[in-house]
Amino acid sequence: MKKLFFKMFLYTVLIVMILEVLVRVLHLTKDYPARFVDERGVERWVPNQEGYAVTGNRRQNFSKFHINSSGYNSYRDFKPSKERTEIAIVGDSYIEGFHQDYDNSIGKKIESKLHDVDVYEIGYAGYDLADQLHLIHQYPKFFALIDYVIIGLDFNTDLSRGTYEVVQDRMRLESAKFKAMRQIKLLVYFQNIGAFDAPRELVRNLLSGSEPVVVKKTAEEIQLQEVQLQQQRFENFKRLVAVYGFDKERFVFLIDTSKTPQLLLDYLHEQGYRYIDYSERLNQSVLPTTLIYDQHWNNHGRSIVASLIADYYKKNRLCCL
Repeated sequence: MKKLFFKMFLYTVLIVMILEVLVRVLHLTKDYPARFVDERGVERWVPNQEGYAVTGNRRQNFSKFHINSSGYNSYRDFKPSKERTEIAIVGDSYIEGFHQDYDNSIGKKIESKLHDVDVYEIGYAGYDLADQLHLIHQYPKFFALIDYVIIGLDFNTDLSRGTYEVVQDRMRLESAKFKAMRQIKLLVYFQNIGAFDAPRELVRNLLSGSEPVVVKKTAEEIQLQEVQLQQQRFENFKRLVAVYGFDKERFVFLIDTSKTPQLLLDYLHEQGYRYIDYSERLNQSVLPTTLIYDQHWNNHGRSIVASLIADYYKKNRLCCL
Protein backbone atom coordinates (compact mmCIF):
# COMPACT_ATOMS: atom_id res chain seq x y z
CA MET A 1 0.00 0.00 0.00
CA LYS A 2 2.85 2.35 0.83
CA LYS A 3 4.45 1.67 -2.57
CA LEU A 4 1.12 2.45 -4.26
CA PHE A 5 0.78 5.80 -2.51
CA PHE A 6 4.42 6.59 -3.19
CA LYS A 7 4.00 5.85 -6.90
CA MET A 8 0.82 7.91 -7.07
CA PHE A 9 2.58 10.83 -5.43
CA LEU A 10 5.63 10.47 -7.67
CA TYR A 11 3.56 10.27 -10.87
CA THR A 12 1.48 13.26 -9.81
CA VAL A 13 4.62 15.33 -9.24
CA LEU A 14 6.07 14.23 -12.59
CA ILE A 15 2.85 15.05 -14.45
CA VAL A 16 2.68 18.49 -12.85
CA MET A 17 6.32 19.14 -13.73
CA ILE A 18 5.78 18.07 -17.35
CA LEU A 19 2.69 20.27 -17.66
CA GLU A 20 4.60 23.21 -16.15
CA VAL A 21 7.37 22.76 -18.72
CA LEU A 22 4.85 22.51 -21.59
CA VAL A 23 3.07 25.69 -20.50
CA ARG A 24 6.37 27.55 -20.36
CA VAL A 25 7.83 26.19 -23.62
CA LEU A 26 4.63 26.69 -25.63
CA HIS A 27 3.89 30.09 -24.03
CA LEU A 28 0.35 29.05 -23.11
CA THR A 29 0.00 31.78 -20.52
CA LYS A 30 0.95 35.42 -20.34
CA ASP A 31 3.86 37.07 -18.63
CA TYR A 32 3.10 39.61 -15.92
CA PRO A 33 5.29 42.71 -15.94
CA ALA A 34 5.93 44.23 -12.52
CA ARG A 35 4.25 47.52 -11.63
CA PHE A 36 5.05 50.26 -9.13
CA VAL A 37 3.98 53.69 -7.91
CA ASP A 38 6.65 56.32 -8.53
CA GLU A 39 7.69 59.19 -6.26
CA ARG A 40 4.96 61.41 -7.74
CA GLY A 41 2.17 58.97 -7.05
CA VAL A 42 1.85 57.73 -10.64
CA GLU A 43 1.26 54.03 -11.18
CA ARG A 44 3.04 52.44 -14.15
CA TRP A 45 5.08 49.43 -15.18
CA VAL A 46 8.63 48.94 -13.96
CA PRO A 47 10.84 50.15 -16.86
CA ASN A 48 12.76 47.91 -19.25
CA GLN A 49 10.75 44.67 -19.20
CA GLU A 50 9.80 42.32 -22.01
CA GLY A 51 7.44 39.38 -22.31
CA TYR A 52 4.45 37.88 -24.06
CA ALA A 53 0.77 38.63 -23.64
CA VAL A 54 -1.44 35.56 -24.16
CA THR A 55 -5.21 35.33 -24.14
CA GLY A 56 -7.40 32.22 -24.39
CA ASN A 57 -6.75 28.55 -23.64
CA ARG A 58 -5.52 27.98 -27.22
CA ARG A 59 -3.36 31.08 -27.55
CA GLN A 60 -6.14 32.96 -29.33
CA ASN A 61 -3.94 36.02 -29.13
CA PHE A 62 -0.18 35.99 -28.74
CA SER A 63 1.88 39.17 -28.84
CA LYS A 64 5.11 40.58 -27.50
CA PHE A 65 5.28 43.61 -25.22
CA HIS A 66 8.20 45.87 -24.43
CA ILE A 67 8.12 48.23 -21.45
CA ASN A 68 10.32 51.21 -22.27
CA SER A 69 12.41 53.37 -19.95
CA SER A 70 9.33 55.44 -19.03
CA GLY A 71 7.33 52.40 -17.90
CA TYR A 72 4.94 52.04 -20.86
CA ASN A 73 4.55 49.50 -23.65
CA SER A 74 6.23 51.07 -26.68
CA TYR A 75 8.86 50.38 -29.31
CA ARG A 76 10.47 53.78 -28.61
CA ASP A 77 11.64 55.74 -25.59
CA PHE A 78 10.00 59.07 -24.78
CA LYS A 79 12.34 62.00 -25.32
CA PRO A 80 10.24 65.05 -26.27
CA SER A 81 11.98 68.20 -27.46
CA LYS A 82 11.12 71.60 -28.88
CA GLU A 83 12.78 70.71 -32.16
CA ARG A 84 10.60 67.70 -33.02
CA THR A 85 6.85 67.20 -33.28
CA GLU A 86 5.32 64.75 -30.79
CA ILE A 87 1.88 63.30 -30.19
CA ALA A 88 1.15 61.56 -26.90
CA ILE A 89 -1.78 59.15 -26.58
CA VAL A 90 -2.76 58.68 -22.94
CA GLY A 91 -5.22 55.93 -22.09
CA ASP A 92 -6.00 52.49 -20.73
CA SER A 93 -5.44 48.97 -22.12
CA TYR A 94 -6.72 50.02 -25.56
CA ILE A 95 -3.74 52.36 -25.87
CA GLU A 96 -1.37 50.15 -23.90
CA GLY A 97 -1.75 47.60 -26.68
CA PHE A 98 -0.76 44.31 -25.06
CA HIS A 99 -3.07 42.61 -27.59
CA GLN A 100 -0.73 43.55 -30.45
CA ASP A 101 3.01 43.24 -31.00
CA TYR A 102 4.57 46.39 -29.60
CA ASP A 103 6.25 47.20 -32.91
CA ASN A 104 2.90 47.12 -34.77
CA SER A 105 1.06 49.44 -32.39
CA ILE A 106 -1.26 52.39 -32.87
CA GLY A 107 1.70 54.74 -32.45
CA LYS A 108 3.69 52.93 -35.11
CA LYS A 109 0.71 53.03 -37.47
CA ILE A 110 0.28 56.78 -36.93
CA GLU A 111 3.95 57.46 -37.57
CA SER A 112 3.75 55.54 -40.85
CA LYS A 113 1.09 58.03 -42.02
CA LEU A 114 2.92 61.16 -40.88
CA HIS A 115 6.39 62.52 -41.56
CA ASP A 116 8.77 63.63 -38.81
CA VAL A 117 6.27 62.97 -36.01
CA ASP A 118 7.02 60.87 -32.92
CA VAL A 119 4.08 59.17 -31.21
CA TYR A 120 4.24 58.27 -27.52
CA GLU A 121 1.80 55.58 -26.34
CA ILE A 122 1.27 56.26 -22.65
CA GLY A 123 -1.21 53.49 -21.95
CA TYR A 124 -1.75 51.44 -18.81
CA ALA A 125 -4.49 48.87 -18.19
CA GLY A 126 -7.03 50.29 -15.75
CA TYR A 127 -6.20 53.96 -16.20
CA ASP A 128 -9.27 56.20 -15.93
CA LEU A 129 -9.55 59.95 -16.40
CA ALA A 130 -8.33 60.58 -12.84
CA ASP A 131 -5.18 58.53 -13.50
CA GLN A 132 -4.58 60.24 -16.82
CA LEU A 133 -5.02 63.84 -15.68
CA HIS A 134 -3.02 63.15 -12.51
CA LEU A 135 -0.17 61.79 -14.67
CA ILE A 136 -0.18 64.86 -16.92
CA HIS A 137 -0.33 67.18 -13.91
CA GLN A 138 2.59 65.46 -12.17
CA TYR A 139 4.89 65.72 -15.20
CA PRO A 140 4.24 69.26 -16.52
CA LYS A 141 7.66 69.77 -18.14
CA PHE A 142 7.37 66.56 -20.11
CA PHE A 143 3.85 67.25 -21.41
CA ALA A 144 4.63 70.92 -22.10
CA LEU A 145 6.90 69.72 -24.92
CA ILE A 146 4.16 67.57 -26.50
CA ASP A 147 2.37 69.19 -29.44
CA TYR A 148 -0.85 67.18 -29.08
CA VAL A 149 -2.06 65.04 -26.20
CA ILE A 150 -4.80 62.56 -27.12
CA ILE A 151 -6.69 61.42 -24.01
CA GLY A 152 -8.84 58.28 -24.20
CA LEU A 153 -12.22 58.74 -22.51
CA ASP A 154 -14.88 56.08 -22.01
CA PHE A 155 -17.87 57.58 -20.21
CA ASN A 156 -18.95 54.28 -18.64
CA THR A 157 -15.59 53.19 -17.25
CA ASP A 158 -13.39 56.28 -16.85
CA LEU A 159 -15.56 58.55 -14.70
CA SER A 160 -16.39 56.48 -11.63
CA ARG A 161 -14.44 58.85 -9.35
CA GLY A 162 -13.87 62.57 -9.09
CA THR A 163 -10.58 62.50 -7.17
CA TYR A 164 -7.33 60.63 -7.66
CA GLU A 165 -5.77 58.07 -5.37
CA VAL A 166 -3.66 54.98 -6.02
CA VAL A 167 -5.82 51.92 -6.79
CA GLN A 168 -4.75 49.54 -4.06
CA ASP A 169 -6.46 46.51 -5.63
CA ARG A 170 -4.03 46.71 -8.54
CA MET A 171 -1.02 47.22 -6.30
CA ARG A 172 -1.94 44.14 -4.22
CA LEU A 173 -0.93 42.14 -7.27
CA GLU A 174 2.66 43.14 -6.45
CA SER A 175 2.56 41.52 -3.01
CA ALA A 176 4.97 38.67 -2.27
CA LYS A 177 2.07 36.20 -2.33
CA PHE A 178 0.88 37.08 -5.84
CA LYS A 179 4.42 37.33 -7.18
CA ALA A 180 5.17 33.81 -5.92
CA MET A 181 1.96 32.46 -7.45
CA ARG A 182 2.78 34.00 -10.83
CA GLN A 183 6.04 32.05 -10.91
CA ILE A 184 4.00 28.84 -11.27
CA LYS A 185 2.95 29.13 -14.91
CA LEU A 186 0.65 26.09 -14.74
CA LEU A 187 -1.29 27.75 -11.93
CA VAL A 188 -1.56 30.98 -13.93
CA TYR A 189 -2.76 29.01 -16.97
CA PHE A 190 -5.53 27.27 -15.02
CA GLN A 191 -6.54 30.61 -13.53
CA ASN A 192 -6.72 32.30 -16.94
CA ILE A 193 -8.90 29.59 -18.52
CA GLY A 194 -11.33 29.65 -15.58
CA ALA A 195 -10.52 26.21 -14.20
CA PHE A 196 -10.88 27.48 -10.62
CA ASP A 197 -14.13 29.39 -11.12
CA ALA A 198 -16.52 26.52 -10.38
CA PRO A 199 -14.70 25.27 -7.24
CA ARG A 200 -14.38 28.84 -5.97
CA GLU A 201 -18.10 29.44 -6.46
CA LEU A 202 -18.92 26.16 -4.70
CA VAL A 203 -16.81 27.10 -1.68
CA ARG A 204 -18.39 30.56 -1.59
CA ASN A 205 -21.90 29.07 -1.57
CA LEU A 206 -21.00 26.56 1.13
CA LEU A 207 -19.56 29.27 3.36
CA SER A 208 -22.49 31.62 2.84
CA GLY A 209 -25.00 28.86 3.57
CA SER A 210 -27.71 30.31 1.34
CA GLU A 211 -28.33 31.79 -2.06
CA PRO A 212 -28.03 35.59 -2.25
CA VAL A 213 -31.33 37.44 -2.36
CA VAL A 214 -31.87 39.17 -5.69
CA VAL A 215 -34.05 42.26 -5.45
CA LYS A 216 -35.88 42.91 -8.71
CA LYS A 217 -36.26 46.54 -9.74
CA THR A 218 -38.96 48.07 -11.87
CA ALA A 219 -38.17 49.63 -15.25
CA GLU A 220 -38.73 53.08 -13.72
CA GLU A 221 -36.28 52.37 -10.90
CA ILE A 222 -33.65 51.10 -13.34
CA GLN A 223 -34.08 54.18 -15.53
CA LEU A 224 -33.86 56.54 -12.54
CA GLN A 225 -30.73 54.77 -11.32
CA GLU A 226 -29.11 55.11 -14.76
CA VAL A 227 -29.93 58.83 -14.91
CA GLN A 228 -28.41 59.35 -11.45
CA LEU A 229 -25.32 57.36 -12.45
CA GLN A 230 -24.85 59.42 -15.61
CA GLN A 231 -25.18 62.63 -13.63
CA GLN A 232 -22.60 61.45 -11.11
CA ARG A 233 -20.14 60.57 -13.86
CA PHE A 234 -20.75 63.94 -15.48
CA GLU A 235 -20.03 65.71 -12.19
CA ASN A 236 -16.85 63.65 -11.80
CA PHE A 237 -15.72 64.81 -15.24
CA LYS A 238 -16.24 68.46 -14.36
CA ARG A 239 -14.54 68.04 -10.99
CA LEU A 240 -11.43 66.38 -12.45
CA VAL A 241 -11.04 69.01 -15.17
CA ALA A 242 -11.48 71.77 -12.59
CA VAL A 243 -8.82 70.27 -10.32
CA TYR A 244 -6.18 69.47 -12.95
CA GLY A 245 -7.01 71.95 -15.69
CA PHE A 246 -7.23 71.24 -19.40
CA ASP A 247 -5.34 72.79 -22.30
CA LYS A 248 -8.07 73.01 -24.93
CA GLU A 249 -5.60 73.92 -27.67
CA ARG A 250 -3.37 70.86 -27.30
CA PHE A 251 -5.49 68.30 -25.43
CA VAL A 252 -7.99 66.23 -27.41
CA PHE A 253 -10.34 63.49 -26.21
CA LEU A 254 -10.59 60.16 -28.06
CA ILE A 255 -14.16 58.94 -27.56
CA ASP A 256 -16.93 56.72 -28.87
CA THR A 257 -19.89 59.09 -29.20
CA SER A 258 -22.31 56.18 -29.62
CA LYS A 259 -21.58 55.21 -26.01
CA THR A 260 -21.39 58.75 -24.65
CA PRO A 261 -24.59 60.39 -23.35
CA GLN A 262 -25.77 63.61 -24.95
CA LEU A 263 -25.31 65.29 -21.57
CA LEU A 264 -21.52 65.15 -21.88
CA LEU A 265 -21.41 65.70 -25.65
CA ASP A 266 -23.40 68.93 -25.32
CA TYR A 267 -21.10 70.10 -22.53
CA LEU A 268 -17.99 69.39 -24.63
CA HIS A 269 -19.42 71.45 -27.48
CA GLU A 270 -20.49 74.31 -25.23
CA GLN A 271 -17.16 74.53 -23.42
CA GLY A 272 -14.97 74.16 -26.49
CA TYR A 273 -13.42 70.76 -25.77
CA ARG A 274 -12.10 68.98 -28.83
CA TYR A 275 -12.56 65.29 -29.45
CA ILE A 276 -11.94 62.60 -32.05
CA ASP A 277 -14.92 60.27 -32.52
CA TYR A 278 -14.02 56.77 -33.69
CA SER A 279 -17.48 55.19 -33.41
CA GLU A 280 -18.72 55.89 -36.95
CA ARG A 281 -15.63 54.59 -38.75
CA LEU A 282 -15.49 51.44 -36.62
CA ASN A 283 -19.21 50.74 -37.04
CA GLN A 284 -19.05 51.23 -40.81
CA SER A 285 -16.19 48.79 -41.24
CA VAL A 286 -17.04 45.64 -43.19
CA LEU A 287 -14.23 43.76 -41.47
CA PRO A 288 -14.31 43.04 -37.71
CA THR A 289 -12.61 45.76 -35.66
CA THR A 290 -12.41 43.96 -32.31
CA LEU A 291 -10.91 40.72 -31.08
CA ILE A 292 -12.99 37.56 -30.99
CA TYR A 293 -12.94 37.11 -27.23
CA ASP A 294 -13.29 40.71 -26.01
CA GLN A 295 -13.89 44.26 -27.22
CA HIS A 296 -10.30 45.42 -27.55
CA TRP A 297 -9.43 46.62 -31.04
CA ASN A 298 -7.82 44.11 -33.37
CA ASN A 299 -5.21 45.10 -35.95
CA HIS A 300 -7.83 46.47 -38.33
CA GLY A 301 -9.54 48.46 -35.58
CA ARG A 302 -6.22 49.92 -34.49
CA SER A 303 -5.46 50.91 -38.07
CA ILE A 304 -8.76 52.80 -38.28
CA VAL A 305 -8.15 54.65 -35.01
CA ALA A 306 -4.60 55.45 -36.10
CA SER A 307 -5.90 56.91 -39.37
CA LEU A 308 -8.38 59.10 -37.51
CA ILE A 309 -5.67 60.50 -35.24
CA ALA A 310 -3.33 61.08 -38.19
CA ASP A 311 -6.11 62.84 -40.13
CA TYR A 312 -6.87 65.04 -37.12
CA TYR A 313 -3.22 66.06 -36.89
CA LYS A 314 -2.98 66.86 -40.63
CA LYS A 315 -6.15 68.95 -40.54
CA ASN A 316 -5.11 70.98 -37.51
CA ARG A 317 -1.56 71.40 -38.71
CA LEU A 318 -2.80 72.89 -41.97
CA CYS A 319 -5.12 75.22 -40.08
CA CYS A 320 -2.21 76.53 -38.05
CA LEU A 321 0.23 77.08 -40.93
